[in-house]
Amino acid sequence: MIDHLIGWFGADASWHRLGPQLGEAFGDTLWMVLVTVVFGGALGLILGVVLYSSRPGGLVANRFAHVVLNVAVNLVRPIPFVLLVAALGPVTLAAIHKTIGIQAAIFVMVVSASFAIARIVEQNLVTIDPGVIEAARAVGAGPLRIITTLLIPEALGPLILGYTFVLVGIVDMSAMAGVVGGGGVGDFAITYGYNRFRWDVTLVSVLLIILFVQLAQFLGNYLARKALRR
Repeated sequence: MIDHLIGWFGADASWHRLGPQLGEAFGDTLWMVLVTVVFGGALGLILGVVLYSSRPGGLVANRFAHVVLNVAVNLVRPIPFVLLVAALGPVTLAAIHKTIGIQAAIFVMVVSASFAIARIVEQNLVTIDPGVIEAARAVGAGPLRIITTLLIPEALGPLILGYTFVLVGIVDMSAMAGVVGGGGVGDFAITYGYNRFRWDVTLVSVLLIILFVQLAQFLGNYLARKALRR
């Protein structure tokens, strides 16, 4: 894919040097997005389930836990990524002993994605018919069994669409990872494109990200349709 994109500008000798750098930058972006989706997705799922289950009348109602977690989600979720990087600087340093580089960027991305996904998970679980849950309770199913065998399977299709939506936001965060030396396609586009008035470099970088997002969206839609047809 990268070879086809840079082939459009093959007449420019500088692309023989920039091409491998773009490939490396795209690899960094893929790595940041993949790790964030895996860890942020898992943590967000747990937080979302806790948010849903601890609400008044929930499976394990706990007003204090629900209020604390709900406030935390409301505080973190709206913070722009660049500001969150600065705000979490001391936490990032304590957790991974550095505030610069791909690992530092991934840490902040995971935190941001987790809280965004938590809200999406909660909102999708709320739509499940309470009668189904009461029926499961009536036959003696415990909270953990209801969550794993009823709630998540029932909401799987919408959850996949929600995760796909967040994936686009994660790609957006990866494009800003350059502020902490995270690299990636966004940093490549700014450094070698915008700052050097190389609009061809910027265009190729943008097209690469668009293609990546479109493929991810297509895959997410396909998996969601499969889940909804079960």
